[in-house]
Amino acid sequence: MRRRAEGARRLVVLRHAKSAWPPDVPDHDRPLGPRGRRDAPAVGRWLRDAGHTPDLVICSTSRRTQETWEFAAAALGARPPAPVRLDERVYAATARALLDVLREAPEEASTLLLVGHNPGVQDLVLRLTGEARADALLRAADKFPTSALAVLTWPAPWSSLTPEHARLDDFAVPRG
Repeated sequence: MRRRAEGARRLVVLRHAKSAWPPDVPDHDRPLGPRGRRDAPAVGRWLRDAGHTPDLVICSTSRRTQETWEFAAAALGARPPAPVRLDERVYAATARALLDVLREAPEEASTLLLVGHNPGVQDLVLRLTGEARADALLRAADKFPTSALAVLTWPAPWSSLTPEHARLDDFAVPRG
């Protein structure tokens, strides 16, 4: 695990795990599919092994994002678990809207996990990245599949989060 400078913030952006497409179910209410239920715990194990336990989770109100976090949190095993803030603005949000949500995060949260949807989460990561480690930016720009995680660091308060000033430290796609 990389050590962060005093006062630095870590943002973990997670696209929900693979969802099902049941007939006559509105998009917002779609559950995880079998692959999503296998992959979401792998996300939690990856977060644990990488040392990225969140202090706060901001999650879309959709069923599939909430289920993704529930499965991931169970595998993460953090005690106490991070508080979850459900935010309807994260559902189908643009990068600009997600940035506004993140700027409202409490400053005491040094590691923040955002659970959302594409294309907003991918656009957010690309918009925030000013520098990147290894090939993380190329991989995040090429494809941001379900269960993908991007880990960014930011040296200042959440309220001053601005495009092109974060560092993309990692990009992973944990699979179960």
